[in-house]
Amino acid sequence: MITRFIINHLWQSSCSALLAGLLTFVLRRNSPAVRYLVWLSASLKFLVPFAALVSLGNLIPQPVRHSVFVAAPIVSNTLVQIADPFSQMPNASVPLNPKLPWVQIGMGIVWALGFSSITFARCRDWLAVRAALRVGTPIELPIPVRALVIPGKEEPGIVGFLRPVLVLPAQLLEHLASPQLGAILAHELCHVRRRDNLFAAVHMVVEAIFWFNPLVWWVGARMVEERELACDEEVLRMGFEPTDYAEGILKVCRFSVESRLACIAGVTSADVKKRLRAILAGSIAHELTGVRRLALTMIGLAAFAVPVFIGVLNAPVIRAQESPAVPLRFEVESVRRTGSTDGRSLLQATPGRLVITNLSLRRLILIAYEIQDTQLTGEPGWIDSDHYDIQAKAGGNPSVRQMEGPMLRALLEERFRLTVHRETRQLPVYKLSVRKSGSQLQPSQAGSCTTYVTGAPPPTTARESPLPNFCGFRRTAADGLNRVLDGKGVTMAALATNLSRTYISTLGRNVIDGTGLTGMFDIYLKWTIDLPAGAPGEVGNTAPSDLSGPSIFTAIQEQLGLTLEPTKGPVEVLVIDHVEKASGN
Repeated sequence: MITRFIINHLWQSSCSALLAGLLTFVLRRNSPAVRYLVWLSASLKFLVPFAALVSLGNLIPQPVRHSVFVAAPIVSNTLVQIADPFSQMPNASVPLNPKLPWVQIGMGIVWALGFSSITFARCRDWLAVRAALRVGTPIELPIPVRALVIPGKEEPGIVGFLRPVLVLPAQLLEHLASPQLGAILAHELCHVRRRDNLFAAVHMVVEAIFWFNPLVWWVGARMVEERELACDEEVLRMGFEPTDYAEGILKVCRFSVESRLACIAGVTSADVKKRLRAILAGSIAHELTGVRRLALTMIGLAAFAVPVFIGVLNAPVIRAQESPAVPLRFEVESVRRTGSTDGRSLLQATPGRLVITNLSLRRLILIAYEIQDTQLTGEPGWIDSDHYDIQAKAGGNPSVRQMEGPMLRALLEERFRLTVHRETRQLPVYKLSVRKSGSQLQPSQAGSCTTYVTGAPPPTTARESPLPNFCGFRRTAADGLNRVLDGKGVTMAALATNLSRTYISTLGRNVIDGTGLTGMFDIYLKWTIDLPAGAPGEVGNTAPSDLSGPSIFTAIQEQLGLTLEPTKGPVEVLVIDHVEKASGN
């Protein structure tokens, strides 16, 4: 049984590798990043047998409305044999005196020797890299990863994938000019963004397990070649001079030695001559056409869906009432593009009903994903100019937060074909720090406020039992252009978060806590926002003479003893991968 399973998996995975070679040949004029994904899929196939996907489909039961009965398999034997082509005959005889499978035992010993040899050699090389890191000297570079200068002639490269480190040989730095070093650093940071070290490490595991299959080593070589070409193309897209980049690579080849580990992404891997010709030509590959993109998507879905579908059709049936619940969605939706963007914008949510008037798609995304404007990227220009009226009705009694959050996200994904992913990027932020003269923060007294417990029963509103004095920030009404921030029993992290969420329009960037202060504090901050350009002489009941209060930056310094220092820090952003204009209904 095990032998049959291994043979089936080997021939299926080998066919996937050959199919990947055919696809990359068809895509030879397209971006190397696309070809790299094809080779990566072929590599991962060696770790995922089709039989496992069929078993996954078997776990999905089929609901029926009436009694449960044992039915014949829905899929014909021919389809089942495609997933398991070397099935044993059902009436195969078993010898009375079975002999030891010496052939299988011998093959197992040979495999174990090969696996151990490859694993030992790579662990030895990795330990040598770790030893070099321990004697490395940190160096400050304008990049978001830690950098070390190490002795020896190892080429520049990225080590690790959880906490990547850039290693630079000391000898090479003496020969690289500033533009050349900038291009090399851009190449290495491209490896970090693409997670090349992680995927290379996964394929190294594949090579160790299937070391006897030459197609595995072929796939690995193609992955290294395409990842380097993809990074070269990205460097050219960033605007670096091809001559500076090519000269930098040549100097790396001259003064350093290529790493023996594929999971250490360097600069001189793959066919250097081929890469240099492409770099000096300044060629940027053609983007995938719609037909090819669709074809690749269908092939990828079929490779995963067909065996799962076979397993689903042969899964046991259960009663319909045992099927899992569906996610929260609106039952009735009306989405219309507004004729004019000059009218009043409004969002009104009551339990079970959401009404949106004249809001741009950008604003809808910010509300649905609970982010600020500076945390949205990859958006097309029309999401600001296109405004929409939305009326949605939900079944049951979902809360306002559910409707403005997951249910609105589901509506955007369905009606606007919105697909997104989250990333952490280094962006301009303000770091909240303590002034040299010390802070003026007032520590909270023990028991002065009550910590709110999520999930606890709602507080009573009876006269004999007044509402608790909860810790946190209180709502304060605006007095013209004057603003007040009032908080009880809050941490510095909570203060930074509140400034980021509530006053992002005033500050222009997020705030991170860099005070190092622990404990709870009572915060009272009062400031005046700038008078909008072209505003009348009075705003509300506030006369111009009353608008002489400090700015928020000055107020934080004078009233709290803190400062907002501009810097760069990690900010979670929402990246729009795809979005379309909604068709009205």
